[in-house]
Amino acid sequence: MDGKSQDNVAVRARIKGEVQGVWFRGWTQQEAQKLGLFGWARNREDGTVEALFIGPQVAVNEMLALCKLGPPAAQVREVVTEPAQGIAPKRFEVKPTV
Repeated sequence: MDGKSQDNVAVRARIKGEVQGVWFRGWTQQEAQKLGLFGWARNREDGTVEALFIGPQVAVNEMLALCKLGPPAAQVREVVTEPAQGIAPKRFEVKPTV
């Protein structure tokens, strides 16, 4: 899959709850790679995790559903999404906290 394919969608997600210090970013990277998605995940200083998911709509929807559950130690309260635009990375990565 090409991260710039016209068949792909891009969604930015903000995950709220007990989501830092529970391996959420690493788990997100692992799950996104299984689904063949491109993008990134990072902690934010406000205690949320922010992620960008790029790929086929079905795979992005599946990843967003997974984010509502999170890894075992997480307690997800809410996942807020919005369409995203910009440069598409060629893999899924964990980025530094902002």
